[in-house]
Amino acid sequence: MRRAIALAAGGRGTTSPNPVVGCVILDAGGRVAGEGFHARAGGPHAEVVALRQAGERARGGTAYVTLEPCDHTGRTGPCSLALLQAGLRRVVVAVSDPNPAAAGGAARLRAAGVAVETGLLAGEAERGNAEWLTFVRRGRPHVTWKFAATLDGRSAAADGTSRWITSAEARADVHLLRARSDAILAGVGTVLADDPRLTARPPLERPSGPPLRVVVDTRGRVPADAEVLSREAPTLLAVAEDAAPGPVGAAEVVRLPRAPGTGLDLRALLAELHKRDIVGIFLEGGPTLAGSFMREGLIDRVVGYLAPALLGDGPAALGPAGVRTIGQTHRLVFEEVVSVGPDLRVTARPAPSEEN
Repeated sequence: MRRAIALAAGGRGTTSPNPVVGCVILDAGGRVAGEGFHARAGGPHAEVVALRQAGERARGGTAYVTLEPCDHTGRTGPCSLALLQAGLRRVVVAVSDPNPAAAGGAARLRAAGVAVETGLLAGEAERGNAEWLTFVRRGRPHVTWKFAATLDGRSAAADGTSRWITSAEARADVHLLRARSDAILAGVGTVLADDPRLTARPPLERPSGPPLRVVVDTRGRVPADAEVLSREAPTLLAVAEDAAPGPVGAAEVVRLPRAPGTGLDLRALLAELHKRDIVGIFLEGGPTLAGSFMREGLIDRVVGYLAPALLGDGPAALGPAGVRTIGQTHRLVFEEVVSVGPDLRVTARPAPSEEN
C-alpha cells in the first residue's frame, strides 16, 4: 500500500478534477505482477494500468489501491468490474470513495465473493489525496497558503521591498507547486505592489491547461496593463457586485457579494470556483488576504519558505486572522520540514480541534 501511495503522487497536477490513485497488484504467490497510477483526467485509472501490466498473473491475486475502485461509467468503465473480470481474489483499499456518484466498488466486489479490506494506511493515503477529498467532502476547493519569510517572520523589508527573501531554488520549488494547482490566487494588493505574472514556469502538461489565475479585486482596481491580464493563462477577476472594473482584456469577471466589512465573501468565491471544477487552490495573496482566509477557517495546508535571514522590521507574512488571545491561536501540525537550497520549506496543516 505504501508503494501504491507513492505511485499515486505521480498524477499530482494532471488528474483534476479526478483524484490521484495508485495501485499495486500481487500475483497468487504474493509477488508484484503490475502497478500503475492514474496519470491524467480521461486516461485509464490506476487499476486498469496495473491490470494491463499484470495480465494473467493477476488471476487469484491481490490488488492494493489507495482509493476505493469506482463503480460507475464515465470517460472510462468501472474499475470494480475490471478487477472482477481479471479474477482478483482480494482487494485492499486505503480510503473509501466519498463521491456518491462513483462509490460502491467495494460492495460490488464483496457481492461477487472478493475479499475486500479497507482502511490500510488510510491517513497517509488521505494526505496524498487531500485536495480531491476536500473538494468532494466539503464542497469547496482545497486551499494551500504559501508564504516566504525571513526567520523572524517578515515577508518584506520596512520599505516594502521583498525581492528576493528566499533563494532561486525555493522560487523554482514554488513554481512546481503552482503547476500542480488548478488555480493560483492573489489579492489586488499583491498585483498593484509586485505586478506578478502568477504563472507556473516551466508549465506542466495538464489536460485542463495552465492553472487559472484568480485575483480578489473587490473594487475593480487591476490596471489594464497588469501582467496578470496577459494571455499566458486564463484569468478570473473576482469583484464586488457594485464594482466598476476598468478594461480587463481577455479576463473573465465574476461578481460576488461582499463580506461584513470591505472584502469579498470568500466562501462565495470558493463556491464559484468549485462549480468550475477547481479542486486545488494555491493562495499567494499578501498578508491581508491570507489573514482573511485563515480567519474564516478556509486554509487546509500551509507551505512556508523560511530564509536564514533576519529583518527585525517590515510586514509580517500573515495579517489579522481573528486571534485576540492565545486561546484563539490557529494551531498547526507539521507534516514535513525539508531543505530547499539554503532555505527551509515547512509544510503544516490545521490541527484537529481536540489538539487546539
